[in-house]
Amino acid sequence: MAAATTGNSIASPIRIAVIVSTTRKPRACPQIAKFTLDTISTLSPSTAAKPYELHTLDLLDHPLPFHDEPAVPSQIDDPAKYVHEHTRAWCAVISSFDAFVFVTPQYNWGYPAVLKNAIDYLYNEWKGKPAMVVSYGGHGGGKSNAQLREVLGGVRMDVVEKGVELAFAGRQGTVIASQGRDMGLDGKSGEGLWSDKRGEISEAFEQMLGKCGKSGGK
Repeated sequence: MAAATTGNSIASPIRIAVIVSTTRKPRACPQIAKFTLDTISTLSPSTAAKPYELHTLDLLDHPLPFHDEPAVPSQIDDPAKYVHEHTRAWCAVISSFDAFVFVTPQYNWGYPAVLKNAIDYLYNEWKGKPAMVVSYGGHGGGKSNAQLREVLGGVRMDVVEKGVELAFAGRQGTVIASQGRDMGLDGKSGEGLWSDKRGEISEAFEQMLGKCGKSGGK
């Protein structure tokens, strides 16, 4: 779990996870999550009086079987009540963060099943926490973006209303991404593919950061 610390105060920092929402190999999601994290790190929002830490949270590092808890997650008010150790471990990971940036592809007009499964394991650990969605695909992944924001609302997260959509550079760009090849992304310099989207990412992040402390964030 990699981390980048930003913000400009000595107060306890808000812990924010940038979630890599795919587990297939090869995959482009780690590159795009890093691009998102680097962009946020270099475009300090005006509300950054709230200090924050950015962490990469890769679902590949937290494998979960298909949801197998006997109880309904919304009825679990104590992690000790989870039956399985993998659920308690996932609960501890999600509970350690105050807000989430979901980076997701679009698969057949939806988002990955592994992400839905990871969300469905828990409820109260997500509830009230701010979130934003960055999707990508041949046309930007708008359908998966909208679906994911709706589902995050279902677990009562405080979701930024508008998602960020990143479209590949034509058919060749889609091929490069699907093969997990280097896409040449640079979220720090402000140049290259999606340089025009850095402002949208920063704006969405600023809105999300503004929600922290109002609901589930610190």
